Amino acid sequence: MSGLRVVPSVAAGLVLGAHFLRAMMVGPALAAVLVIPVLLLLGRRWCLRFAQMLLVLGAVEWGRTALLLIAYRQAQGESWGRPAAILGAVAVVTLLGAYLLGTGPVLRRYGAERGSTWVSVGAALLTLVLLVPVQLVVDPPGLLLERFVPTFGWLELIALSLYAGRLAESMIQPDLSAVWRRRVWRLFSAVFFGQLLIGLAGADSFLMTGRLHLPVPALIVAGPLYRGAGFFMPILFTATVVLVGPAWCSHLCYIGAWDDVAARGSGGKARRPRPLPGWHRRLQTVILATTVVAALGLRAAGAPWQVAVAVAAAFGVGGVAVMVVWSRRLGVMTHCVSYCPIGVVSTTLGRVNPFRVRIAEGCDGCGACSAACRYGALRADHIAALTPGPSCTLCGDCVSRCRSGRLGYRLLGLDPWRARAVFITLVVALHAAFLGVARL
Repeated sequence: MSGLRVVPSVAAGLVLGAHFLRAMMVGPALAAVLVIPVLLLLGRRWCLRFAQMLLVLGAVEWGRTALLLIAYRQAQGESWGRPAAILGAVAVVTLLGAYLLGTGPVLRRYGAERGSTWVSVGAALLTLVLLVPVQLVVDPPGLLLERFVPTFGWLELIALSLYAGRLAESMIQPDLSAVWRRRVWRLFSAVFFGQLLIGLAGADSFLMTGRLHLPVPALIVAGPLYRGAGFFMPILFTATVVLVGPAWCSHLCYIGAWDDVAARGSGGKARRPRPLPGWHRRLQTVILATTVVAALGLRAAGAPWQVAVAVAAAFGVGGVAVMVVWSRRLGVMTHCVSYCPIGVVSTTLGRVNPFRVRIAEGCDGCGACSAACRYGALRADHIAALTPGPSCTLCGDCVSRCRSGRLGYRLLGLDPWRARAVFITLVVALHAAFLGVARL
């Protein structure tokens, strides 16, 4: 019986695929035909719910098409009742397919899974919401697949949404979250710099505009100040900080993953973090001020772009040297918390974001969280104050290490689990979207 209940949803996908194919939109046609069967075969409850959401969107597409058809036929003085009724019936069947996927016999075949179904669904849907405007508006195309095969950006969009749902399913589990965060962070960095190398080899399609920009995070601040234009990255960065606070530095920065690797060391047991000097935060603030002054000074002096690029490149090389020497020696991400000006901007602006990591009363001060923190935000004085230090980036590695369960996310009046679920939903969706569009 449950097998019969999925037939309308599969049929709805096929009909929707034919609709897109008639409009010569091959990418959406393939997505409509393939995505529902794939989601059903994956056998996870969140996939079932996501399929329902997509079918509802399919019904909306049929309604939109019906309205356009009615307007066209009225303008031509032709009858519109019969075709409108047909499209309305197709929309109803599509909604029926969505409804049947949520009934008991089907749900029982996709029994409960670890974690939260709605965290995965939320991450997948939010990725969809973030990338649809990119697919519709950005020119040249923001999604890489769209650059090579027109309309296939829709396939990439759906694939990234499914990736977000699957990743959220793993990251919501505290015992897996830290491992998966590092894996996908490194994946993002590899994809980002891999595209850069391919672009440098001559394939301009792998660059955002075909004009090269140095991959130095400090240029998010310094670049627009020197040029007096090009504020896309500062706006994107600020929007990210508004949504997930300083998590930019622990989930979304293309350079930060390098510093994480350096601080952890290679092979054997991970290096235990050593305390940073008390002035490291002030040093980072001084570097930020120097970056701003240097950018404005180069602009005021009319310095040619070659000089500006040379200064930026020297700063970037200095950052790599800090990773290689100090991060490896101290076991702390020294580049991120003492050198990179974007780090202090992120953690300072991040205070306007309501997400926090807090230590509850009853902490026994065992120090397990300190051993997990690579940002120097859980020294003994921080633990005594029940609040991580200002360099905390909400990475969450400490949460799973807490033996007493006293560490957790906070968001307004939500309990720690729900606060963490909201955070994971947002940060995973942003990661998936960045994976699709972040290139130089």
